[in-house]
Amino acid sequence: MKSSLLEAMNWRYAVKKFDPSKKISEENFSMLMESLRLSPSSYGLQPIKVLNIESPELRQQIKSIAWNQQQVIDASHLLVFCHVVNPGKLEIEQHIERMVATRKNSFTFYEGFKNQVTHSLQEMSNFEREAWTAKQSYIALGQLLLACAYERIDATPMEGFDAQELGELLRLTGQGFKASLLCPIGYRHPEDPVIALKKVRKSSEDFYQTI
Repeated sequence: MKSSLLEAMNWRYAVKKFDPSKKISEENFSMLMESLRLSPSSYGLQPIKVLNIESPELRQQIKSIAWNQQQVIDASHLLVFCHVVNPGKLEIEQHIERMVATRKNSFTFYEGFKNQVTHSLQEMSNFEREAWTAKQSYIALGQLLLACAYERIDATPMEGFDAQELGELLRLTGQGFKASLLCPIGYRHPEDPVIALKKVRKSSEDFYQTI
């Protein structure tokens, strides 16, 4: 397991050129989506949504919003990670409803938890609340990158796009969401210009320290 995990992490990189002829199987894609659904999230609230963009027309429009990066078109799938802009009462109550349904406890059982989360969010400014939910997207992204690498599926996270334009295109604003990042997934092209480059990372000594 240790060897397989490290081999997978050494294998992965941010692909610049995907092979458009290769598609992720439905079984593997479902597995990746389930790994995302099970991602860690603060308070378990999951104030995020992941969109799978299948429409070729939409993907072409997104490409122009994403600095014309070809991966948006050529990858097997294009995922858009979105976060709730202003989380509050609705998201908390929906989460507690899920807890009650799943764990078979009463609503009153979670009253203390509800008050704790409510107070925590109320203590944040609007900017801090959105920054907090955006971070949840990146936690989920980390889960996706690891799952993809383990299955030898390529993934290229992207922040290079106009979030406002993308939000308008996908009608996210009216739903209370904002796009956090894009992530094309699929299979590297054998002519990818960076396929043979060695991974560059800090040394162990520079990266972490025991104190």
